[in-house]
Amino acid sequence: MSAQPNTAAAAGSWRLGDLTVNRVGFGAMRLTGTAPFAEHDVPRDREQSIGVLRRAVELGVNLIDTAAFYFSATRSANELINRALAPYPEDLVITTKVWPGRDCSGAWWWATPAQLRGQVEENLRQLGRDHLDVVNLRVPPSRHTGSGSIGEHFGALAALRDAGLIRHLGISNATSAQLAEARTIAPVVCVQNPFGIGASSEDQALLRLCGELGLAFVPFFAIAGTGREAGPAADDSDSEAVRAVAHAHGVSIAQVRLAWTLRQGPHVLAIPGTGDPDHLAQNVAAGALRLSDEEMARLASVRPVSA
Repeated sequence: MSAQPNTAAAAGSWRLGDLTVNRVGFGAMRLTGTAPFAEHDVPRDREQSIGVLRRAVELGVNLIDTAAFYFSATRSANELINRALAPYPEDLVITTKVWPGRDCSGAWWWATPAQLRGQVEENLRQLGRDHLDVVNLRVPPSRHTGSGSIGEHFGALAALRDAGLIRHLGISNATSAQLAEARTIAPVVCVQNPFGIGASSEDQALLRLCGELGLAFVPFFAIAGTGREAGPAADDSDSEAVRAVAHAHGVSIAQVRLAWTLRQGPHVLAIPGTGDPDHLAQNVAAGALRLSDEEMARLASVRPVSA
């Protein structure tokens, strides 16, 4: 049976190593009611979050991005995923990330290479799995200056991969130099970086490099826009072009941003997150939205958003 236009399969698929995923996935960060970077916790209805996860799978989503540090005072993204979807569908791929962590009070800390095993095992326990499909090494901002080496940390993850706790490895918030370093240590299947309309030339170059290498490029905060990492979906008050394209198609600004993201290459995936069932349906439907070359050119004129 062919996929319906409003399913995640409408945008096509990509392979993360030996795992095939639809290019429209789901980010679990907002299931807890707020982003972990936000100052205030706004609890979200638990049953609604569980329902959103189950509905995402019904709509063809088979890629879910999460992390053990996605939690609020009353909700844990991993626990919600476990509750909603276990026993997991055979084709479901769950990606997570390590290196940053949060203690019980929510305070941030960064793991040493030796501590990464504990973070991996924490994800295993919370998700109720005996291995993790994909683990991204989430590079701290401090490593974008100086030597910026991630070798020790990525090497520790490679050892956990060899031990069978991890199936595939990726990197997140990384530079092209860090990607090159990681690939000398172990295979990399994806790069997960902030990216969206108005991305810098450096970000665009890394996206193209991933395509040349056959690696998935997985933008996060594609709806919010570059430079808006902590905030909700942008209203695009700075971009008449985005609003005009959305109006022409009768869709939301978020859908235009997602459609634009997916047009950047067949290796580009999308992991929009939401706790709202209606927004979920809109995000998935964006995979079937086809922007014209003229509209793509118009959106390309949007300047980068400063952080």
